[in-house]
Amino acid sequence: MRAQRAGFAALDQEQQDLLTAIGVEEDQELAAARAAAAAKPKVSRADRFAQGLAALAAFVEREGHARVPRTHKEGGTSLGTWVNNQKARRDKLSPEQLGQLEALGVAW
Repeated sequence: MRAQRAGFAALDQEQQDLLTAIGVEEDQELAAARAAAAAKPKVSRADRFAQGLAALAAFVEREGHARVPRTHKEGGTSLGTWVNNQKARRDKLSPEQLGQLEALGVAW
């Protein structure tokens, strides 16, 4: 029955009606979570890079270096993870993005 409640929204209307007739209804918590996820605005890669770069700039301004601990969070961003991801995906960054990171002191 749990599977029917969880997958209720994906069922045809006729199937939903049959389940409702025997007392099985959609999982309301799951439905609310799906609605919240659908309403969440999509953020582009460029926007995420800009957010990470701004957080890194704030960190460098305060700390005087760009050696961010892996678990560090800054301005709502998991900055340490973000910096490590940029290093791991260096070959996918544009020359402009590489220059911006190097200007803040990111060591490759």
